[in-house]
Amino acid sequence: MYRTHTCGELNINNVNKSVTLCGWIQRIRDKGGMIWIDLRDRYGITQLMFEEGSSSDTLIKQVRELGREFVIQVRGFVIEREAKNSNILTGDIEIRVDTITILNRSETPPFTIEENTDGGDELRMRYRYLDLRREIVRTNLELRHRMAAKTRIFLDSEGFIETETPCLIKSTPEGARDFVVPSRMHTGEFYALPQSPQTFKQLLMVGGFDKYYQIVRCFRDEDLRADRQPEFTQIDCEMSFVEQDDVLNTFEELAKHLFIEILDIDIKNDFPRIAWSEAMEYYGTDKPDIRFEMKITNLTSLVKGKGFKVFDNAEYIGGICASGCAGYSRKQIDNLTAFVQKPQIGAKGLIYIKFFKTDQKTEDNRDYKSSIDKFFPDNELEMITSAAGAEPGDLVLILAGEKKQTLYALSELRLEMGTILGLRDNNKFAPLWVTDFPLLEWDEETKRYYAMHHPFTSPKAEDTDKLETAPGEVRANAYDLVINGVEIGGGSIRIYDNQLQKTMFKCLGFSEEEAQSQFGFLMDAFKYGAPPHGGIAFGFDRWCALFGGSESIRDFIAFPKNNAGRDTMIDSPSPISGEQLKELNLKIEKKK
Repeated sequence: MYRTHTCGELNINNVNKSVTLCGWIQRIRDKGGMIWIDLRDRYGITQLMFEEGSSSDTLIKQVRELGREFVIQVRGFVIEREAKNSNILTGDIEIRVDTITILNRSETPPFTIEENTDGGDELRMRYRYLDLRREIVRTNLELRHRMAAKTRIFLDSEGFIETETPCLIKSTPEGARDFVVPSRMHTGEFYALPQSPQTFKQLLMVGGFDKYYQIVRCFRDEDLRADRQPEFTQIDCEMSFVEQDDVLNTFEELAKHLFIEILDIDIKNDFPRIAWSEAMEYYGTDKPDIRFEMKITNLTSLVKGKGFKVFDNAEYIGGICASGCAGYSRKQIDNLTAFVQKPQIGAKGLIYIKFFKTDQKTEDNRDYKSSIDKFFPDNELEMITSAAGAEPGDLVLILAGEKKQTLYALSELRLEMGTILGLRDNNKFAPLWVTDFPLLEWDEETKRYYAMHHPFTSPKAEDTDKLETAPGEVRANAYDLVINGVEIGGGSIRIYDNQLQKTMFKCLGFSEEEAQSQFGFLMDAFKYGAPPHGGIAFGFDRWCALFGGSESIRDFIAFPKNNAGRDTMIDSPSPISGEQLKELNLKIEKKK
């Protein structure tokens, strides 16, 4: 055999034992009379020891010809280390080596394969197979593996059946752009890669599989960022004969199961549930971070009509209260102003009110100092700070403008203040369910409604009558799981009635012919006794990143793409040959 033990399992109990190890050379320390090598494999690091006078001259010469990342096999005896290393599991022992076999040589790697590497993101992605040898990357992928395994254990115990669905499917017009695959056998026709297995899991419900799940690859051709990749993984689930509470209760237990099994965090309480409208009103976002308070206060009716044009001309005025920040300097206020004025946030300016403690009062003995002193006397500033829930020593920050954009800017400002004040502790987790989303959202550019989730989401039963008269007021039977401001997953109770599905398509601007062409297979299936059903899909990569304390899902994917959607390691996407194009009956036209 190549090895008797791994590089992470030997300890003081193995002293005097003859062992054979294999691995990569991480580091060589040559002190003249003594040479040490750190030998690394997936399981850890073991120190090898060579001593002039004790080790043979041939062995010493051989050792001095080795280099970083050589793959070697060593045989020797376990001995107790004189200088122990408590930072590694094998830190009490080392191996007195008798023989070395070089299994493979290595060129000098382009970056150091250590936790604090000197390689940048692009270089490490170019040589991802080397980056995978780093402990931090390996640990991330091990966490991903454990989460997948624990997910399967839970869902299997609940009676779910893991069922694969096709990867070559029909392109549909809703959602993000599809990745398309040309068909060689059917000229001019294309498959699409699935953005999710949505219609297939619904068809499984029609087929009587009342509890389905799949840890499945999905594909979306969209602009990328830290929490997006063109190919990603979902924990995809569906259940029959369920209402919303059944789905939420089941998958809240899955979340609690993963918290205890992966992070050893036992969450006893039920997850809070708040309506979408409440999330938008108090947090400015449908994925609120509730690890801290600092809710948004609507100040519109309180401050309009006072002669201050910024407020008088605004559709919406809102504020947040930053506890203990009345002593903020002008520079700190300016930094916050610059933050909200970033193009991606889009606020025009920031208004502040400092509510002083007794020992902080201004020279003229005022309780307040504000950027709107000229328009609002102290008694009105008191009303504003009181409405915002401020106490002496607090700072109220106010934004004004168009409602949707201002709420978004306030949500970003709230998160920024939470970060500055140390309120967003990565070791604290605050999950919640957001429910009752709008079913439809209006697009001003195309002058039509789009499904906020997807066209198979059921409206609330009490709102169904509004579908044709007031579609913008209809609430969806939809829900998202949010943890620490990250949308981990979302789902809905589905439409299972053929007539209601036709009405939904009509609201979305589909003609009967278009609906039949795109989704006829599903509507036909509904004719044969579709059960009430609903489900949810979790962003598995995002959940791994959250549990691993990272903002980037790339850290938890073995071979990720960069922000331009390229795999720089294998140089993909790349052109295909003229012969392949000919077989597919395709012609590439250059952009003019």
